[in-house]
Amino acid sequence: MPGSSSSRLKSIVIVGGGSAGWMTAAALSSLLKPKDVRITLVESEEIGTVGVGEATIPDIRNFNRILGIPEDEFMKATNATFKLGIEFRNWGKKGDTYFHPFGVHGADMQGIDFHQFWLHARQHGDRAPLQDYSICSVAAAAGKFSHPTGDPRSALSQLRYAYHFDATLYAKYLRAYAEKNGVIRIEGKVQDVQLQPESGGIQSIRLESGQEIEGDFFFDCTGFRSLLMAQKLGVGFRDWSHWLPCDSAQVAPCEHDGPPLPYTRSTAKIAGWQWCIPTQTRLGNGHVYCSKFISDDDARQSLMEDLPGKALAEPRKLGFTTGHLEEFWTKNCIAVGLSAGFLEPLESTSIYLIQIGISKFISLYPDASLSPIVRKEYNRQISLSFEQVRDFLILHYYLNERVGDPFWDYCRNMSLPDSLQYKLDLLKEAGRFFRYEEDLFSKDSWLAVGIGQNLYPATVDPIVAALPPEQVQHSLNSMRASIRSATEKMPTHQQYIQKYCPSAAG
Repeated sequence: MPGSSSSRLKSIVIVGGGSAGWMTAAALSSLLKPKDVRITLVESEEIGTVGVGEATIPDIRNFNRILGIPEDEFMKATNATFKLGIEFRNWGKKGDTYFHPFGVHGADMQGIDFHQFWLHARQHGDRAPLQDYSICSVAAAAGKFSHPTGDPRSALSQLRYAYHFDATLYAKYLRAYAEKNGVIRIEGKVQDVQLQPESGGIQSIRLESGQEIEGDFFFDCTGFRSLLMAQKLGVGFRDWSHWLPCDSAQVAPCEHDGPPLPYTRSTAKIAGWQWCIPTQTRLGNGHVYCSKFISDDDARQSLMEDLPGKALAEPRKLGFTTGHLEEFWTKNCIAVGLSAGFLEPLESTSIYLIQIGISKFISLYPDASLSPIVRKEYNRQISLSFEQVRDFLILHYYLNERVGDPFWDYCRNMSLPDSLQYKLDLLKEAGRFFRYEEDLFSKDSWLAVGIGQNLYPATVDPIVAALPPEQVQHSLNSMRASIRSATEKMPTHQQYIQKYCPSAAG
């Protein structure tokens, strides 16, 4: 890193392990040399992690690639499977199913968004669903997978994917990577945190063993406790539970009920929803719910009754409040992961929010002066990332048509954040969507959820509306045929895994 040795950070302390701690350690150690910056991670084996099996989005591939991690090696070590998107059941009307794929629907034509042509064909009687134009959706429904091809003429070039994996094993894998790069791991529980008398920032942490660890900069990766940021530095919390009212989850793994599917499943229930995440060795399951509308006992029973296979453990409860800290970086400390905030795992964004917290720090890497404007920009960017994910999650709840269920009636009738209301109005009235400031979710994602939950734009692009219906239909038929043909030639997901990355667990 540039700068004179006197102006550089010389020691970084990461408090807490798990995915957040070891992702931070791995990323920093890949860029910083031990002779320049000492990186120390403190964790206690006695303090468990929340890890319940993790579903991710394609951005995780960039993170691993930057670290130089071989994909097949990582997947074997973490019992990983491939993920092409998320299937949603009962989120619109009961009995409805739709798929939110990674990647695009169809191909834009003449500089105009593909969905305008699809809407035009629909107006003229074509009832082929939007997901028929996504290679990810069609392959997922067929239980198939292969890596994308580099040939732009092939439908396979449009494949985008992420992973399902064991989050505990991922942290273990990254620990080995980080320690190889010089990160020092110290076992122990934090007993006290000492503040700098002048700045009020963190000076050191003291462990129960009496060991004191000083640092120039600290990362709080202590999970929901937010030991440094919330408890010691007194950073407030921005509560979003009025928009995302679920506050509890019951989680339990179970045996597979067949070959692992290449997608996550989300099933809406009476007062929340249930996930199913397939790794190579088991299915991760969780029932996310609002305790104001269903008791813990009933939520637990609902989870167990709907497990696809034989339970491998008793369910355990997690409690949470949706929202985030008022500041992610204050003084000489940054919160990453659950210590920074929580947005329920409906769209598999937990790892992404860790990743964005790390990458924005690296892009704004400070010198020892810790410039206030750099800190302000970091907080602005991370706040925006949380808000963008929040709005997309709210969309799923707001568009429900489950009339008569008190929880869902509440969600359908709640007022929306201005940022979401504006996007929704533009989509409803004009069928338009624009991505602002590195928004994580593209128009294809918004359309998959919107149309999947029966929100259809009121108008079709006037230029497209003037085209002959048979011309548009011919183009759409050709796209569907190309996707079907490519999918038929793909191996099954299970076959691909067995050849490419069979689990180290056997």
